[in-house]
Amino acid sequence: MRFHTQTAGVSLTAQQPLNNIVRTAIEALAGVLGGTQSLHTNSYDEALALPTEEAVRIALRTQQIIAHETGVTNTIDPLGGAYFVEALTDRMEEAAYDYFHKIDQLGGMVQAVKDGFPQREIADASYSLQREIDSGRRIVVGVNSYTEGDDGTMSLLRIDPALERQQIDSVKAVKAARETGVLETAMSDLKAAAVAGRNLMPPLVDAARVHASEGEIIETLQQVWGDYREQPMF
Repeated sequence: MRFHTQTAGVSLTAQQPLNNIVRTAIEALAGVLGGTQSLHTNSYDEALALPTEEAVRIALRTQQIIAHETGVTNTIDPLGGAYFVEALTDRMEEAAYDYFHKIDQLGGMVQAVKDGFPQREIADASYSLQREIDSGRRIVVGVNSYTEGDDGTMSLLRIDPALERQQIDSVKAVKAARETGVLETAMSDLKAAAVAGRNLMPPLVDAARVHASEGEIIETLQQVWGDYREQPMF
């Protein structure tokens, strides 16, 4: 099975952010041990701002060290047959199928989103996690344990306001140069595919080729499926 892995952004902390390098390395290694074919490693400062060039370089070097210095890529399945890993996998699979069954009972994923089910589950899980951290039942190094009182300061990426204005002007120029009829046809085809439940990838690619913006594409799909943010979470 081919799959992509991204390290857990939720694990990154604003306190003692250099600790995030270690967290990301462990998570990336877990993904490689699990057989991922594609990997994204988060930068250590992403809990604070967009990553700096230094943070991005360290994230890249993390992958390269795993690939070239650890030896874990020398065999297809280095954890194959490990009881602990297999048992955890079985538990995860069982829990996933329980969710699938519950979603089916709600009428499918689209209806579940409309009813606010995934949003409530995420909110409940986040609340439970934060309670564990606040009470000290779950240790987060540098946050609720092993703190030093002063995390110091670090350089963060600052976007030049002039660059923001330049990008806005660039988008406006692209929109002004588009062929309106071609764009409307692409949006209509995308909407029709969504209504019919067809594969959306071809009309999405066609829409991008005629310079439809991400916002325009999302708005077109929302006309079919609605906007789950309009639904109450509780």
